[in-house]
Amino acid sequence: MKRAILLLALAIPLSIPLSAADKKNSCLDCHSNLDGAQGKPAKLFKDDVHKHRGFACADCHGGDPSNDDMTISMSPARGFKGKIPRTAVPQLCAKCHSDANLIHKFKPQQRVDQLAQYVTSTHGKQLAKGDTKVANCVDCHGVHDIREVKDALSPVHPLRLPETCARCHADDAHMTPYNLPSKQFAEYRTSVHWTALAKRGDLSAPSCATCHGNHGAGPPAVGSVAAVCGTCHVLMEDLYAGSPHKPVFTAMGLAGCVVCHQQHGIQKPTTKMLEGEGTCATCHQPDSAGGKTAISMARHLRELENALDRSDRILTTARTSGMEVSEALVRQVEARENLIKARVAVHAFREDAVAQPVKAGLAIAAETHKAGEAALGERDFRRRGLLFSLGAILLTMIGLWMAIRAIEDRSKT
Repeated sequence: MKRAILLLALAIPLSIPLSAADKKNSCLDCHSNLDGAQGKPAKLFKDDVHKHRGFACADCHGGDPSNDDMTISMSPARGFKGKIPRTAVPQLCAKCHSDANLIHKFKPQQRVDQLAQYVTSTHGKQLAKGDTKVANCVDCHGVHDIREVKDALSPVHPLRLPETCARCHADDAHMTPYNLPSKQFAEYRTSVHWTALAKRGDLSAPSCATCHGNHGAGPPAVGSVAAVCGTCHVLMEDLYAGSPHKPVFTAMGLAGCVVCHQQHGIQKPTTKMLEGEGTCATCHQPDSAGGKTAISMARHLRELENALDRSDRILTTARTSGMEVSEALVRQVEARENLIKARVAVHAFREDAVAQPVKAGLAIAAETHKAGEAALGERDFRRRGLLFSLGAILLTMIGLWMAIRAIEDRSKT
């Protein structure tokens, strides 16, 4: 019975619908045989994410790809649009990307408000005025070879995004009409954020879109800079909000964090920022209340830094000498955490806020230094004991040799 059913099933021709890859596409058939600009789109489209999802040329350009007759396949009567005007690109992309029912078939988690964000962005507002030089979807994502964001070759992949933005924003000629600088990318490449992203490969490190947004890109307002930085640096934002700097900067119209840390060329913060001609000196005279607070905070930090360095040196010497100091090394990590806490507390701009974790760190550093001294003392004791043992062994050997010689001499006589 089962065999009969199997034979019957094999005898019935199956009606399988053609996949998108099997459907006729006169657009690709024709343009694949062309050279230059006319053939390039067809060659690029093989890597496009839309092609892999079953979309084809006509979904954007219209027309009838099932017909080889150009007068029919490219007829306006068949919906053929041809080259899409730059001002119409966002709405064209949004035809699918704003359709939740459609997008969720392919990417259920993908947002469908990109167009709504774009029209509120600086780019979108300029495009609405007829400025076709501003970025739209294809300038960032590509045209016929659009890749997923997670694709390392995508121009909006985290590692490539800064360079994509820089194509316009690092171009003097492009930025001059908008009275905008073009050094942001060069400055960003000197920053701690770039180091984390490009050199350490940390894809969560801040890039252009992290601070400015992606589809709703725009310059952060003066009052929101601390909130932008605070999305990562939460504790610093909280301390800054309660500091004497916050009301003063707000009254002066200054943008919080960037006053001390810059915008794009953010450097690794050091104690030098508080000392001498450092960052604080740009606003505070050394003999002013603010200047004295900065110097006091720097003194506390230096004290803990120096104590930790001394402990590091003695523990390293002890460890390389073969002594057991693992517990002290673990405690040293805890001491360094107090140094980090003290550096973070600088954002409160109060000496007592910095002094508290420094005091805790100094206590641990003193303890670890003492442990290092004890380990070196034990090492020296062992060395002296070993030297004494070697001396005793040598004397014993000499005594045995002399005794043997004496016995030999007596036997000869």
